[in-house]
Amino acid sequence: MCGIVGYIGGRDCGQFLLDGLRRLEYRGYDSAGIALVHEGQVALRRAEGKLHNLEAAYFAERIPGKLGIAHTRWATHGAPNERNAHPHRSGSVVVVHNGIIENHIDLKRRLIESGRTFASETDTEIIAHLVDEALAEVGDGGGLHPLHAAVRRMLEQIEGAYAILVISERFPDVLVAARKASPLVLGLGEEEMYAASDIPAVLMHTRRFIFMEDDETAVLRGDGIELFDGACERVEREAKWINWDPVSAEKQGYKHFMLKEIHEQPAKITDTLRGRVSLERGDVDLAEIGLDEAYVGRLDHIQIIACGTSYHAGWVGRYLIEKMARVHTSVDLASEFRYSDPVIDDRTLVIAISQSGETADTLAALHQARGLGARVVSICNVLESSIPRASDGVLYTHAGPEIGVASTKAFTTQLAALFMFSVWLGRRRGRLDEAGARELLTELRKVPQLLEGLLEQEAVYHEIAREFSQAHSFLFLGRGINFPVALEGALKLKEISYIHAEGYAAGEMKHGPIALIDEDLPIVIVAPRSETYEKVFSNLEEVRARGGRVIAVATEGDDRIGDYADVVLSVPDVPEALQPLVNTVPLQLLAYHIADFKGTDVDQPRNLAKSVTVE
Repeated sequence: MCGIVGYIGGRDCGQFLLDGLRRLEYRGYDSAGIALVHEGQVALRRAEGKLHNLEAAYFAERIPGKLGIAHTRWATHGAPNERNAHPHRSGSVVVVHNGIIENHIDLKRRLIESGRTFASETDTEIIAHLVDEALAEVGDGGGLHPLHAAVRRMLEQIEGAYAILVISERFPDVLVAARKASPLVLGLGEEEMYAASDIPAVLMHTRRFIFMEDDETAVLRGDGIELFDGACERVEREAKWINWDPVSAEKQGYKHFMLKEIHEQPAKITDTLRGRVSLERGDVDLAEIGLDEAYVGRLDHIQIIACGTSYHAGWVGRYLIEKMARVHTSVDLASEFRYSDPVIDDRTLVIAISQSGETADTLAALHQARGLGARVVSICNVLESSIPRASDGVLYTHAGPEIGVASTKAFTTQLAALFMFSVWLGRRRGRLDEAGARELLTELRKVPQLLEGLLEQEAVYHEIAREFSQAHSFLFLGRGINFPVALEGALKLKEISYIHAEGYAAGEMKHGPIALIDEDLPIVIVAPRSETYEKVFSNLEEVRARGGRVIAVATEGDDRIGDYADVVLSVPDVPEALQPLVNTVPLQLLAYHIADFKGTDVDQPRNLAKSVTVE
């Protein structure tokens, strides 16, 4: 999830591009770069770290140019350093890119064999080489601008997701854009045109935007934009007038970053699965975790360590691993694990889960485990952060930067990563056959679309928030794989609404919490169709018998539960192993709308920090 900006027009655009990056810095902050064309030459400036490092490099030797592209990076391929920073160049061609090129390994091998050399570890540099290679082949373009024709030929070779801007010192009259499964907007000014990965980058300069669709390309000139579909046919599309204020624009019209991030979950789960799931083979490709089959074969214990929301993801992971791979799995709070005397050795795999990769307790527990002989695989969202660097292997999620302090998309992408790991491990330990894995992975691939349907029902939460926002406490109940969903639901509510909330295993209700139940205590019960459905339903009846008000998360078409619950939040019918992914979203929306109704600071709740880097 990177930020890209492009300009072509009649003024020097360096400052404009830097200003655009500043408004997109929330999308990436590992490195940044800018390329400008002036008098037939491209000048590049790139810098590791935050945008102010690039600004210092640019102003130290300011360069003119009326055509330019710029990029702020959230690293996916290659360490976050200057040589991996965008833009990338090959010959006369310079490229910025947001997304993932899935077949980059094969393409890079072919390009190296043809004599090309690479200066970075990124998949993006491949794009620059392919366009440069194609320029030598397309001649006058055969009716297209030559640079556009070369970009089209490059697109025929790559697979994956992309938003791409391409310029060339040979053609200072055009900027070429391409888009597939990654956002790209085009802005129309007066004798100048803009391109960006998000509206805020250029909103100060225009309110007229064309939103590119999948497989489309565009040729931008100072006096206009030509848009083409996947078959290279011209597309006529009216520009839309956007009247957002700049702050709202960063949130894409959402009231809070948290709500935006809840709605991003379908796309971010897709990004996390992309390039890893093979339905043809009924398997998952996880070479990056660094575990060989000999080690997997002698593995007899998995220890998961994490804090907060990541700890709840770890509990879901325990159910998945034990079900699919039949390996004994323990889950511990990292803050407790490090002060215990854990029984682990070289037959133990430790999985450390952290959104930021900087969680102090998790990092300390990881070092302790490695000191005892365990191998460590981390699940993390931030490339080259401390926890991945200290691990033997890493499974990166692709949630992108998460601005809201209360985690949402980071949690669900962790669940997707744990699901993939469980299938991978089950296949290699002979506990899950090809057909069974294919069936599970097929259902996993459906989840993003199912979540989109859930998010379309958001309006119902406004009235629920009005009815329940004055409660002083909530009790969340779940069983089996949905017990950690109840824990996460309670955590979300207390984090952002400041209402006391407690998650409990439903089977333990009679061992204490039932004493709390009266007509003033809302009970949220996670009750989809599952192996434990009848048991959960018995808990629901016990709550109703004592006057409790019930909000039930239930499978679509469950008519029975409506007679016992005050509110039913329906979720799609999915295999039990995937229920946490769909059951979590209603609880996120419930917490968000109650907090919003109460008027609390949703994105920056009191006393909380996004990354807990102290003990």
